[in-house]
Amino acid sequence: MATVLLVRHGRTTANATGLLAGRTAGVLLDQTGRDQAAVTGGRLAAVPLVGVVSSPLERCRETAQHIIDRQPGTLLTPIEDELSECDYGDWQGRTLKDLSAEKLWSVVQTQPSAVTFPNGEAMAAMQARSVAAIRRLDAAFEAEHGPNAVWVAVSHGDIIKSILADALGMHLDLFQRINVGPASVSIVRYGTSRPTVHATNTDAGDLSWLATSAPAEDAPVGGGAGHQTPHASRA
Repeated sequence: MATVLLVRHGRTTANATGLLAGRTAGVLLDQTGRDQAAVTGGRLAAVPLVGVVSSPLERCRETAQHIIDRQPGTLLTPIEDELSECDYGDWQGRTLKDLSAEKLWSVVQTQPSAVTFPNGEAMAAMQARSVAAIRRLDAAFEAEHGPNAVWVAVSHGDIIKSILADALGMHLDLFQRINVGPASVSIVRYGTSRPTVHATNTDAGDLSWLATSAPAEDAPVGGGAGHQTPHASRA
């Protein structure tokens, strides 16, 4: 039962100005985003990762590099096209303020499963390809490195939200209830019977407990004792 850490890219120049970047080339992290990515890299430095997979877009690759730079030795760092941003079609490059006046905006908010962006991608198709990629990669990392393997997928807000919705057993129409901030870390374990979501949208806190053995697959009745960080277990 490997563990995937879903990391959103840090803040970009487009995020800061309210622009829907989509798949536009050349959108980079701003200074705040670089600082956020550095913090995330520091949080994950205590976790021995077997791989860092990234969306092909520059902002994700920049964020991934901050994580890779804090890991000892060499690890797998593939680019995964199926984790790229949603293809927003004609919406790409427009401001969120402008887009909020479109009739489709309210459908995006309340019934995303019915949305296909003009000359772009259906949100249901976005979820299907990203979930399939995460599950495929997770199975591959576990097969190669064992059930205690921990790996990172660096992607985009709507992509990660759709993956979390699937892991939580939520319909895509409810995924706007999930928030995924810049450079945040969400934690999912895929078991034989069901996924387990251990955390969502974290931007602070000790993650060294991920370096210890994976917990039992069965859910503890009553909630269990929770995880212990290595230093806490020695106290």
